[in-house]
Amino acid sequence: MNGLQSMLAKTTVAAGLSFTLLFSATTMLPVSPTYAAEVTQTIEGTVKLPKVQVIATGGTIAGKSVDETSFQNYKAGTLLMEDMVKALPNLKKFADVTSYQFGNAGSGSYTMQQLYDLSLKVDKALETQDGIVVTTGTDTMEEIAYFLDLTVRSSKPVVVTGSMRPWTVIGSDAQANLFNAIKLAASGKTKYYGTVLMLNDEIHTAREVTKTNAYRTDTFESPQLGILGYIDENNIRIYRANSRALLTADKWATPFDLTKIKSSDMPKVEIAYAYQDAGSGAITGFVQDGAKGIVTSGTGAGGVSKAMGEARTKAIKENGVIFVSTTRTGSGSNYASSDGIIAGDNLNAAHARILLELALSFSSDFNTIKGWFDTYGSGQVTIADK
Repeated sequence: MNGLQSMLAKTTVAAGLSFTLLFSATTMLPVSPTYAAEVTQTIEGTVKLPKVQVIATGGTIAGKSVDETSFQNYKAGTLLMEDMVKALPNLKKFADVTSYQFGNAGSGSYTMQQLYDLSLKVDKALETQDGIVVTTGTDTMEEIAYFLDLTVRSSKPVVVTGSMRPWTVIGSDAQANLFNAIKLAASGKTKYYGTVLMLNDEIHTAREVTKTNAYRTDTFESPQLGILGYIDENNIRIYRANSRALLTADKWATPFDLTKIKSSDMPKVEIAYAYQDAGSGAITGFVQDGAKGIVTSGTGAGGVSKAMGEARTKAIKENGVIFVSTTRTGSGSNYASSDGIIAGDNLNAAHARILLELALSFSSDFNTIKGWFDTYGSGQVTIADK
């Protein structure tokens, strides 16, 4: 073989990142890139970057403030993602970025049926994209992220981001969060991790993350279990694996394939909050309103008042309502289950509601749903037998 036909090793720098390339007559393939996503380059010098699409749903990140110093006085979901992406510098160093405007509203405005459509859109986009960024408001971001985590069929990176300050205000976190989310999706480092959340340079799993402060930019935390890692400029560090990342490819996807159901199949599931001498009205009202499942956000390890307990028992026996028990404390596990009641492990009430609604969309059998909570819901790390 001549020199062009033979494979020659060479070290080069592309997109500001050092990695080793192999030359051939037509291509140079990365051997050990700092970024996990493939970046290929032809002999002619054309760089093929990872393809990332930003799917925008609105939120504060797309907000327009009254003026440059109005941190709380702004209209969310105003700016278009196409313009926001164009305003970011240096994207072409590491990704081929496109955008899609799914919607432009606050996160709490979206219905479960719209999240159904969003998940299908993400999967469709991943047929041609190497990674997806979903931008949304932070108010219910953890619920939107967990819904995507449980339903998206592709194992390619899905990164959810937003901001606590609008795009147009001084000191906004919006630009940095969007830039870093695109960089994370392009890196491929969260492939097989399911949907992750990235804000404030921190990477969290969708199952464990929660919003903890109404205004601070470091509002998102993963109680007790901690973050997955950080983004520090070109350094993307992942320090732990979640349960999804350790599953084999044939077991990776959840049972919740949305192509098998209609959005109208998703039942009503509610949350009842426990407190001192709480009445039965919430549970009774939810049942009368047609709820098929109810999550209790209980005191301590999941306790409810006597009145709530009696209403729960009645709803199980007379209406077949399935309950999931969680704690209102902000962290900690719940292990107690009985007839009609499933232990929520360490899922918070908002996350447990998402899982219960999806589970009831695919089965009405208590033991089947309990099994899904014990496996997909618990998030426990298991190591396959060698």
